Amino acid sequence: MRYLGADLPQPVNPAMRRPRRLPRIPGCASLRAFLGALAVWAGVLSSSAVAQSADAAQLTVFAAASMGDVMRDLAPLWKAQGGDAFRTSLAGSSVLARQIQQGAPADVFISANAAWMDLLERDGVILPDTRSDLAANTLVLIARDPKAAPIAPGQDLAAQIDKRLGNGRLAMALVDAVPAGIYGKAALETLGAWPGLAPRIAQADNVRAALALVASGEAPLGIVYATDALAEPRVRVIASFPPGTHPPIRYPVAAVAGGHDAAAGAFLAFLRSPGAAGVLRAHGFLPAPER
Repeated sequence: MRYLGADLPQPVNPAMRRPRRLPRIPGCASLRAFLGALAVWAGVLSSSAVAQSADAAQLTVFAAASMGDVMRDLAPLWKAQGGDAFRTSLAGSSVLARQIQQGAPADVFISANAAWMDLLERDGVILPDTRSDLAANTLVLIARDPKAAPIAPGQDLAAQIDKRLGNGRLAMALVDAVPAGIYGKAALETLGAWPGLAPRIAQADNVRAALALVASGEAPLGIVYATDALAEPRVRVIASFPPGTHPPIRYPVAAVAGGHDAAAGAFLAFLRSPGAAGVLRAHGFLPAPER
């Protein structure tokens, strides 16, 4: 280790004197390295903070799984009208509603039924003045077999499902939580088929997962929305459930309290535009009936 006194210069000829060098202080080099590294990290943290701030300002839309294709096609239309990119989280309405209840950073929520939106409204989690019905849907029975004959309206739908199911299972979304499953169970109960079919149900996390079970051949039949069947070429619709067998299928939408209110309001207005209505219609959704 070198000390300050050891570096003091000795007397020399002034003509030969060189500029005096500052004495070397122990640990100075490591200190300079540390300060340099600190400056680098300060820059990194500053950049990270800016990135996080920009990320936090991005609009986040929580949408029912059956809205997946619609949200994909709405993104470029929204951007073309001057909107910034938005993030979409797709899942069963029940899962999304619980996440929002627990503080998930959502700005807009699109549910596949009114019950979950009602729950959030009662809890004060959504802004009730922004709520409206975005679209409607229908419930259908699908088959994997491309040669499966349609079930005529006059035929006993419950008996046909039982007969065509054979030893297989009927694919449905979770019947006590996910809207598509709730509607499907209600329809089967109305038809008197639920007690016999309940043990033969293959439940999936959401309606798209139920659709995949039929499309992959793991289940011969399934109950999904008409819009889901339209999106999957490997299945065919063999029957539609009469509207009176289940509650109306509506998609309520609202801004989430505590989110980016201005951006959410602009996006909700965009969803009511003719362009957005055209996207919904192209994917098989129906206009929401007037309340």
